Amino acid sequence: MSIWELLLAFVVVVLMLVALLANVLVLMCFLYSADIRKQVPGLFILNLTFCNLLMAVSSMPLTLAGIIYKSQPAGDQVCHAVGFLETFLTTNSMLSMAALSIDRWIAVVFPLSYHSKMRYRDAALILSYTWLHSASFPIVAASLSWVGFHHLYASCTLYSKRPEDRTQFVIFTGVFHALSFLLSLVVLCFTYLKVLKVARFHCKRIDVITMQTLVLLVDIHPSVRERCLEEQRRRRQRATKKISTFIGTFILCFAPYVITRLVELSSVVHINSHWGIISKCLAYSKAVSDPFVYSLLRHQYKKTWKDIINKILKRSSINSSALAGESHNRNLPQLNE
Repeated sequence: MSIWELLLAFVVVVLMLVALLANVLVLMCFLYSADIRKQVPGLFILNLTFCNLLMAVSSMPLTLAGIIYKSQPAGDQVCHAVGFLETFLTTNSMLSMAALSIDRWIAVVFPLSYHSKMRYRDAALILSYTWLHSASFPIVAASLSWVGFHHLYASCTLYSKRPEDRTQFVIFTGVFHALSFLLSLVVLCFTYLKVLKVARFHCKRIDVITMQTLVLLVDIHPSVRERCLEEQRRRRQRATKKISTFIGTFILCFAPYVITRLVELSSVVHINSHWGIISKCLAYSKAVSDPFVYSLLRHQYKKTWKDIINKILKRSSINSSALAGESHNRNLPQLNE
């Protein structure tokens, strides 16, 4: 193996381990906290978490083996199953992110009617659509034998070996990425830009009230005035940073891989195999970033995880105290003797 292949293999191992750990933490928080389970967005986050976990235990290990052995790492049936699952999970993850953005859009733009427009039943219907949508493309690909090991990406994915199917496969690939990546990106941009517009409007209203208050409070200390102005700047930047993170991570992780898949269909451009694997690793990195972007960095999940740690530490301290008490009681007869 070359130094590049060793480095790429190391990157896949790191992505796989971090994705497993981070998504398991999200799952633990969901199971522990009743408040998180009551929230409708929790269903979308749970679905996204399961997709990331399955990606980490199915597609990533085979890609790692493909990089190491430079050939198909398993039998045809296993490779076809993993390729089918990878296509389904990737599409489902993208649509789950779009569903989360729709939920935020309704919550921010229509706050008074949110509970009537986004109920558990509505979330279940949206998830049902994402599953049907995600399953339709791999089913078609599997029925036409367009799933297999692709050396450019060292993974089991959508792939057609027959030259006579080239035109149909090109059309299928274009439609697939248009209705998965492009559709999700359009929904993300539309909903989050609407959310940003509302957030900025509220920030302006708060800023006006703050400035009026500062003008009336003539004797206010300069340090307090400076802190208020600094909080204004942070408030304006907070919503922009969050929305930029949601859209930016989606584009950064998926766009290179999707563009590479589309450019690959052209016989004019030659794509380096190392770049193919790098673009695949970028797509895998979404399974690593999702737990932090949508869950673990939020206050509610931080609090839940702290409660879990405190409960574990308290239980261990109680057990250690009980063991110390038992050993002390055993030593008492020996001292009396």
